[in-house]
Amino acid sequence: MVRETLAEYFGFEEHGTDLRTEIIAGITTFLAMSYIVVVNPAIMTFFPGEDGKPGIAIEGYTPGEVQQMLTVVTILAAAVAIFVMAFYANRPFGQAPGLGLNAFFAFTVIGQLGVPWETALAAVVVEGVIFIILTAIGAREYIIKLFPQPVKFGVGTGIGLFLGIIGLQAMGIVSNDPETLVTLGNIASSPLAILSVVGLFFTLALYVRGFPGSIVIGIITTTLAGIVLTFAGVVSPGVVAGEFVKNGSFQPSALTGAQYDITPLFGAFIDGLQNVEGLTFALIVFTFFFVDFFDTAGTLVGVGQAGDMLDEDGNMPDIDKPLMADAVGTTAGGILGTSTVTTYIESATGVEEGGRTGMTALVIGILFLLALVVVPLATIIPLYASHIALVVVALLMLRNVVDIQWDKLTHAVPAGLTIIIMPLTYSIAYGIAAGIISYPIVKAANGEWRDVHIGQWLMAAAFVLYFYIRTSGVLEATV
Repeated sequence: MVRETLAEYFGFEEHGTDLRTEIIAGITTFLAMSYIVVVNPAIMTFFPGEDGKPGIAIEGYTPGEVQQMLTVVTILAAAVAIFVMAFYANRPFGQAPGLGLNAFFAFTVIGQLGVPWETALAAVVVEGVIFIILTAIGAREYIIKLFPQPVKFGVGTGIGLFLGIIGLQAMGIVSNDPETLVTLGNIASSPLAILSVVGLFFTLALYVRGFPGSIVIGIITTTLAGIVLTFAGVVSPGVVAGEFVKNGSFQPSALTGAQYDITPLFGAFIDGLQNVEGLTFALIVFTFFFVDFFDTAGTLVGVGQAGDMLDEDGNMPDIDKPLMADAVGTTAGGILGTSTVTTYIESATGVEEGGRTGMTALVIGILFLLALVVVPLATIIPLYASHIALVVVALLMLRNVVDIQWDKLTHAVPAGLTIIIMPLTYSIAYGIAAGIISYPIVKAANGEWRDVHIGQWLMAAAFVLYFYIRTSGVLEATV
């Protein structure tokens, strides 16, 4: 009875899926993005000392307690957005506080600009309310439809490369280099990298064989292998399994004894609204708004392309609904006490497993809520294991490149810039910006200026303005 009800509500038959596929897809996406439960609180929390970092600090609470509060807030904000995605949008996307935006919140807004964290939260709430209004009147959907076709078709491949470099770095296969920026990691001398490589090829072998749930199995198997190697004494605790082994017992090292009282964070934005300096606050809201808008738009289009959810013009039908989930999530996140919520590119892992409806999102949301009960255990999956999924999906998303008209330079240039700028700047929004700025320029240079919509010129101008504000020091100068 329950199976039939879910099938009818989410439209399994219409979307060519079933309950088992949707559950596996939801688990896959959750495992791929569950790292945010640990990473977001770590970025957002103020840690004093010589090697400290800026972020949220609450009088009367230790950094550890604030970090635990933020863990709970991260989970709740993600769940709110994901349930709107599931029941209202009926799309298989996972959402949570966004990486990059949380770093801007902590390091730039609080650290460099010296803005109180309560005011930074107020900026997030204002941004979310603006998003809700723009989504409700159809403005966000209209703007996304103005994206040039080559940019839309380049987003998927760009996200693939972006996912690839994120995953390979977490796995120790690619590492930082002061001269070449990135280089090959010391794989042979790194147990973590060796285990990652074995886990990756094991997962790929399962996937090409068409084994159901291959990505989930690969992630879990790699995680268990790391724990077994640690228990067996092959590697020291903390090398491949975190500090899960201490004195012969199983002891997760991160965020034990979670602090569930979030009242110091909840509603703090109200105090922040009373401490607003007009121009600085407006520029902060503008930055949050711009990056979140185009990150979410790019993710929806790119992952939608991978899941064959776009129409012949590269548009996602009813995209206003998943956009509303993003807007509601951002507003709720700011009220609860965290930075901007956005749609995760890791959603591509679940889509590749066959997830096509809100049932996938429902599973993701439920798993996030379950993580509240076992916050310490929610961090068991290490980054190198969960990010195997990103590399697998990266390889699969590269096939989207065939949709681009490479023999037509007015398509190849904006599509190519969209693709290469994403991984090189670690930003979906910047890749889209490069494509949108270049499109009207190359079209006009080729005598095709009549094909460029006035809205596309305006978007290009807006991106130029954004980059000026973001990179010229204007924002810092207003403080």
